[in-house]
Amino acid sequence: MTPAQDAFAALRYRDFSIVTVNQFCLTLAILIQEIIVAYSLYQITKDPLTLGLIGLAEAIPFITLSLWGGYFADRFNKQTIMKICLFFAVPLPLVLWWLFHTYGVGEIGINTLSWGIYAVVFGLGTIRGFYNPSATSLKPFLIPRELYANGATWTTIGWQSGVIIGPMLGGFMLAFLGRETSLLSVAVLLSICFILINLLQNRSFPKIETNNLIESLGDGFRFIWKTKIVLWAISLDLVSVLFGGVIALLPIFAEDILKVGPEGLGYLRAAPSIGALFTMIALTKFPPTQNAWRNMLLAVAGFGVFTLLFAFSNNMWLSLFALAMTGACDSISVVVRQTILQIYPPENMRGRVAAVNGMFVSSSNELGAFESGLAAKYMGTIMATVFGGCITMVVVAISWAKTHDLFGVDITQGDDQIR
Repeated sequence: MTPAQDAFAALRYRDFSIVTVNQFCLTLAILIQEIIVAYSLYQITKDPLTLGLIGLAEAIPFITLSLWGGYFADRFNKQTIMKICLFFAVPLPLVLWWLFHTYGVGEIGINTLSWGIYAVVFGLGTIRGFYNPSATSLKPFLIPRELYANGATWTTIGWQSGVIIGPMLGGFMLAFLGRETSLLSVAVLLSICFILINLLQNRSFPKIETNNLIESLGDGFRFIWKTKIVLWAISLDLVSVLFGGVIALLPIFAEDILKVGPEGLGYLRAAPSIGALFTMIALTKFPPTQNAWRNMLLAVAGFGVFTLLFAFSNNMWLSLFALAMTGACDSISVVVRQTILQIYPPENMRGRVAAVNGMFVSSSNELGAFESGLAAKYMGTIMATVFGGCITMVVVAISWAKTHDLFGVDITQGDDQIR
């Protein structure tokens, strides 16, 4: 069986497997913590805006520092940066444990609890600003070029598996073990991530040619701006996630609309990734790289359609189906975009391109959470979700009209035809 026919080809490389397991554990830890914090804070305050402020608190440092993180990823050793970031991430859930504990015994009030949580989330955003560019730009060095699409699929499977298990586990742990025990488990998972990264073989990486920080950061922007398929892939995902995502509003749907409690919230939060995981398994054998741009546009359009279905549903099973389908659609666009971002940037620029992508796309999840919380406060939860789905459809229509020349591109070739 040739590597191209082997669905497990990328996983046969030891360090890539370690990084994939690390991503699973890290995602698991972050999502358990997210469920605990978001649901608990909404229960205490009953204010949708608090959910948006959690996203904003993480987005501000992440956006501010991502470019620096990309510069550091291309300037210094990526694995060392990841170790340092994880070392400082381990204590954060312990601080959250202390905040909820002192609030529970009446030593601090709601305002102190809220601002303390925002401060911890701000710290997490700071760590992500440096960690994500290094982690993203490391993966292409762990496997051969011909396995990038297979590697992107397994990377996303590892992430989506964590996103499935994390919320469900977080919901059940919150319901049956309580906040404090659950947060201690997050610290244990982050410690495992730190150990896994230390198991990677030592390696060196191509370095950037200039020490000028401004010039170095500008190179990443210039590359994206002149490479059309990269620019449109980032822009399409940015806008659809920024306006179309409903994840931040799920505590409201679980508590006030569907009335399914923290266990139901875990199911709702996991549903998109259940759909994504089944899709990803299929994509290991049938990658979406042929007619990739058409596939990406159709997938984002499907994301908008099922977001609208979720908005109008008042049935738990229909809501779970709609969310699962948003995840299935999103997974296709993720594989296409990750393959593009691994193939086209030069080796010594991958950190900065990953940083720009992260600054605009990854942070759009947190900014989207703020937008969702703000819209839900003033428009209502259902109308805010409808608005997001409609914006996504408009963006797809504009992209379809502006990018006809990308429909026939084979993204695995990395040719100048898409520049």
